[in-house]
Amino acid sequence: MKWIHPSYLAKAFDKLPLLFVSSLLILFVSLPTLAQAQTFELQDHRLVLPTPIHFKTGTAELSPESESALQHIKAYLEAKTAISLLRIEGHTDESTPAMDAQKLSEQRAMAVVRWLVAQGVDCKRLIPVGFGSGKPTAPNNTPEGKARNRRIEVVNAALRSRAIGGMPVDGGGLVAADPCL
Repeated sequence: MKWIHPSYLAKAFDKLPLLFVSSLLILFVSLPTLAQAQTFELQDHRLVLPTPIHFKTGTAELSPESESALQHIKAYLEAKTAISLLRIEGHTDESTPAMDAQKLSEQRAMAVVRWLVAQGVDCKRLIPVGFGSGKPTAPNNTPEGKARNRRIEVVNAALRSRAIGGMPVDGGGLVAADPCL
């Protein structure tokens, strides 16, 4: 890329129509934001979050430290407009009875969806699903394993209104509620 000395630009601007100059200035101001474009990592159609989403213990109340991950999901949906449906999966550990774990996982998925909708995400692009303790990623016999199993996963469910990965859009879990109600 060839750089132009600012004094040359100043002289050239005097000879250009004002509309063109203002367009160039907008372009120059916009270029740094292009360099900072956010990248997204996927693993098996799952969005890798920069940090886990946390809730207050035993509740579906989002913790403040979840802000970064939530903003990441929002930015992903803004950047990937072809993703027509994103599944927000709630998972728990085995420390609570199965029925309570199922309900809590659904409530947590719905809490994430409500946050996204409040931030302007179209509710029709989100499906909150609870899996309870039915899909552990680690053994539940240690505190670390339990912590890994208490999670929110974000999965591409449909691309241009077509299901992804041969799975139903709910991923086999229980849909928490209609996010548009």
